[in-house]
Amino acid sequence: MIERVCKEIEDRIHEVSKGIEWMSDQQIMDMIDSAIMEKAKQDYIPLKDKLRIREQVFYSIRGYDCLDEILQQEDITEVMINGYDSIFIERKGNLEMWNHGFSSEEKYRNVIQQIVAGCNRIVNESNPIVDARLKDGSRVNVVLPPIALNGAVMTIRRFPKETYGMRELMDLNMLSEEMAEVLQLFVQSRYNILISGGTSSGKTTFLNALSNYIPSEERIITIEDSAELQIRGIPNLVRLEVRNANVEGKNEITIKDLIRSALRMRPDRIIVGEVRGEEAVDMLQAMNTGHSGSLSTGHANSAKDMLYRLETMVLMGMDMPLLAIRQQIASAIDIIIHTGRLKDGTRKVLEIAEVIGMKDGEIELQPLYVYAVREIVREEEKEQTVGIWKRMERLRHEEKLKETGNWERYQSMDFH
Repeated sequence: MIERVCKEIEDRIHEVSKGIEWMSDQQIMDMIDSAIMEKAKQDYIPLKDKLRIREQVFYSIRGYDCLDEILQQEDITEVMINGYDSIFIERKGNLEMWNHGFSSEEKYRNVIQQIVAGCNRIVNESNPIVDARLKDGSRVNVVLPPIALNGAVMTIRRFPKETYGMRELMDLNMLSEEMAEVLQLFVQSRYNILISGGTSSGKTTFLNALSNYIPSEERIITIEDSAELQIRGIPNLVRLEVRNANVEGKNEITIKDLIRSALRMRPDRIIVGEVRGEEAVDMLQAMNTGHSGSLSTGHANSAKDMLYRLETMVLMGMDMPLLAIRQQIASAIDIIIHTGRLKDGTRKVLEIAEVIGMKDGEIELQPLYVYAVREIVREEEKEQTVGIWKRMERLRHEEKLKETGNWERYQSMDFH
C-alpha cells in the first residue's frame, strides 16, 4: 500500500511541476505534504505511514531513493545492491537483507548514473565497470549488464565520518600500543611502508592513521584510483586522482601517469592509495630515487604474498629478469604491515615484517610482530577471537633511525 501511494504521489508531483530540479528542499516537502493530505481524505493513512511516505517520496525525487535512508545510518559499513529490489547491508560485521528496495529498475539505473556523473565518470554497456565515490567519500563500484548477468550491481564501501587515528585503532584492539610507537618512529624516520591485506581488512583506514605521523611541514602527494584517503594535518597536501577514458576511449590518465608527474612536483613523500598493476614499477623507482618515506597499500594474503604480487605487477609493466625485479623490491620496500579481518569481524594487524634483503635469489623477510590466536570464545551464538601480539625480532636496518635522530628512542623502548 505504501509503495503504491508513494508512486502515485511522485507521479503527480512530476506531472504538475515543471522545473522541479530548481525547487528548494522545503518546497518539495510542502508539495509532498499537500499530496499526502489529499490522499488521506480518500483513504485512511496512519501517521506512521504518512511519515514513511513523506520520507520515501522525498528521497525518490531529490536524492538516491531508498539509498538515502541507508546512508543516514552510520553503523552500516557496506551496501551491496544486487538489483533494484535486492539490497544487503553489513552492520557491525554481520550481513543482513535490507527490507526496502528502489521504487523501480529505472529509478535504480538513474541513481547509478547520478552517482557516477558526480565523479565525472561514465558507465554504460560499452564501459560496464566503473569506480566512483559519494560526496561523503564512500567508495562505489558499479557493474552493469551484460557483465552482470542478474542486472546492475552496485557496491558501496563506507568510511567513518571521523577519521580514525592510531589511538582509535588501539581502542578497537587493531594493534598494541607498543606497535603504534614503533610504527610512529618508522614513519618519522622515512621508512618506505607497504600495507597489505584482503578486501575490507582495514588497509585504507590504517594508512590514514599511519599518515598522521608524517611531520606537518612536509609536502605530500597522494595518488588514487578513486579518492578516499582522508589525510589530516598536512597543509602542503596535493591530491591526484586518475581519469577514465572518455566515450571515444581517449584522454585516460592512469596511476602510472600520475606517479611520473608527481616526481616533478617536488614531493617529500608520495602516497599511492593502492597498487594493483604496472604502476608498481614507477612506485618502486620513486622509492629508490630519493622519495623515501612513501606509503601504499596492496591486496595480498600475507606479507610474503605481497612480495610475490609486486613481482607480478612489475612484470606487467616491463620485461626484466626476475632477479633484478626482486633486487628493486628489496631495495625499495622497508616495512610490510599485513592487516586481516578475523572470523568474528574484527580487524587486526596480523604481522609487521622488515624486508632485510636478498638471500639465495629470494627476498628475505624478518617478522617484527605477529598476531597469535589463543582461542575462539563463543558467547550468545557469536564467536570472538582472542589472541596476543608477539614481538619476534628487533629491527635490523637501523640506518634511517640514526639519520633522523630516532635511534636512541628506539633503543630505549621497553620491549616486552
